[in-house]
Amino acid sequence: MSQPLYLYNTATRSKEVFTTDQNTVGMYCCGPTVYNYAHIGNLRTYLFEDILKRALLWLGYKVKHIVNITDVGHLVSDEDTGEDKMERGAQREGKTVWEIAQMYADAFMNNIHDLHILDPDLWPKATDHLDEMIELVQQLESRGFTYSTSDGIYFDTAHFPAYVDFARLDPQSLQAGSRVEMGEKKAPTDFALWKFSPRDVKRQMEWDSPWGMGFPGWHIECSAMSLKYLGQPLDIHCGGTDHIRIHHTNEIAQVEAATGKQFARFWMHGEFLVLDKEKMAKSGGNFITLDTVKQRGIDPLAYRMFTFTAHYRTPLTFSWDALHAAAQSLQNLKKLIPGESAEAADADLVSEGIARFGEAICDDLNLPRALGVLWETLKNPNLTNATKRAVASEADCILALDLLTRDAREIVTEFTSATGEVIKFISSAQTDHATLEDIKLKIERRKHARARKQFDIADAIREEFARKGYVIKDMKNGTTECVLP
Repeated sequence: MSQPLYLYNTATRSKEVFTTDQNTVGMYCCGPTVYNYAHIGNLRTYLFEDILKRALLWLGYKVKHIVNITDVGHLVSDEDTGEDKMERGAQREGKTVWEIAQMYADAFMNNIHDLHILDPDLWPKATDHLDEMIELVQQLESRGFTYSTSDGIYFDTAHFPAYVDFARLDPQSLQAGSRVEMGEKKAPTDFALWKFSPRDVKRQMEWDSPWGMGFPGWHIECSAMSLKYLGQPLDIHCGGTDHIRIHHTNEIAQVEAATGKQFARFWMHGEFLVLDKEKMAKSGGNFITLDTVKQRGIDPLAYRMFTFTAHYRTPLTFSWDALHAAAQSLQNLKKLIPGESAEAADADLVSEGIARFGEAICDDLNLPRALGVLWETLKNPNLTNATKRAVASEADCILALDLLTRDAREIVTEFTSATGEVIKFISSAQTDHATLEDIKLKIERRKHARARKQFDIADAIREEFARKGYVIKDMKNGTTECVLP
């Protein structure tokens, strides 16, 4: 490979040079639980994983990429209690579990395509791999790592001393936590491998097993599917940072206890998208979907661009203003890229620009720095148009922002208000006269309110525009710009 690729390995808490003796990199990414729409915080994780995959491909590796579909077994509590999220989703929608699984899986894949995320090689479903899960639990049982309770088969973490290593757990804190009510579990860290069907509730999803009717634990699913398709040790296992403490810790425990071999060499985790100082989560009801973004007239690639403004291991605070700024930044970046030219690019300068961009990418996927390099290259007056375009084209193999495709948001319509101020409308298509007149009237009302320091009225009008996806900008020269969807 022309450049070494440094990746932050959660297992060692350090950046390491990625190497592999295999012809193909095995990459497993924890997929969605398809009981509801994915929110944009979930999608941030898949975007960082997409950059990782594109970087590997760009460096010349082949990649076998697996993303699972969890359609059973994920309970509402990480402590193996509560309803199955899929069963709850079916009750909410008035559909069968199988119907909502397909509906939300389709919606997720649409999101993936809207964001230009490369499809994995396989989308294995948990419900298609019950035999592999049961076999893995049997391996653990034969090696003395399980015990039975009235509600399921559990992994006995006391028999796996390395359990605390991955998440850097404090054994004293775990001992103190043992005083918490935990049913029949021997320790709070023990987790379900197979859950028995409740006696008083009829589940839509349940299967027979050597231990009785029931369904798999959430953690056993990813382990069984990754082992089947990628073997071990797999090269890279990815997910959100919330997976470190329980899900991935449990995956490591059950695989390494069952096989006696290392599960994965690199573990990579994306940080949260933050909304009002809290992580975005479906359980709290504070989540925004990609469809919400699209309904406001914002290109999904603007959200892709927005996630590039922070390193994937850094929390990123979401706001509509920040997303609109990213959309504008993307348009500005595109405008810097010259059109096709008959002139030849300077091969040495192209190589230099690509090398600098690649160096940032290879430094643990440092997108903010990589974008900075691209901006600097495109603004360099000493580079020819052909050279700039060649560098941008190569960079877009990783960024996937359609940089060489011009956006149509160039139609500008101007009005002069009653007070003589210029109101400028910028849109992607011709806007009808009635709509423009209505917007113009409201902007004048907002200006009048601001002049009288009636900021509550002005802010209410601005919010009304924002709900429709319109961006209002008060320019320093007194012009008001309204960017229409």
